[in-house]
Amino acid sequence: MRFSQEELQKYRDKTVEDLLPDPLNLLFVGINPGLWTAATGAHFARPGNRFYPALYKAGITSHQFDASAGYTEADLAELHHKGIGVSNLVPRASARADELTTAELREAPERLARIVDEHHPKVIAVLGITSYRQAFKKPKATTGEQESPWEGTRLFVAPNPSGLNAHASVEDHAAAYREVARAAGIV
Repeated sequence: MRFSQEELQKYRDKTVEDLLPDPLNLLFVGINPGLWTAATGAHFARPGNRFYPALYKAGITSHQFDASAGYTEADLAELHHKGIGVSNLVPRASARADELTTAELREAPERLARIVDEHHPKVIAVLGITSYRQAFKKPKATTGEQESPWEGTRLFVAPNPSGLNAHASVEDHAAAYREVARAAGIV
């Protein structure tokens, strides 16, 4: 499936439903949905995004998903079976994360707290150190496990899989995602 830039612009400011299986073992949290994700309804759907290749390389999924046209029933079934969810710090779709406001990012901890209160994930992995630092007011944070504000839920920061984050390879992402999946008891 391909979209023109004109078609994608129709999805600006739309939201994408969170993927929150029950039980929720591991919640991956992106920065915000891209326009391709908003168009398909599948998180990290833009061709070239390294999220699903990294999940597969990490041994988290049994096959490499191609979410560029949306999720298949098999993809959703696997994520639900393993208790893997996906959400975002900011639910509003944009072409680039730098279009978000500081105020939007600062609302993210409260948004995640509501998900924790309702779904009790074992582990949350925020994908993107810069956005994590802004949202959680932790300017010196580094990737890896963080002090969690939620009792019973471990918190990690891992690399953002966007193609704009070119310094991290699929292997780098896979190693970080494997660590959080181990913490959640998935691998």
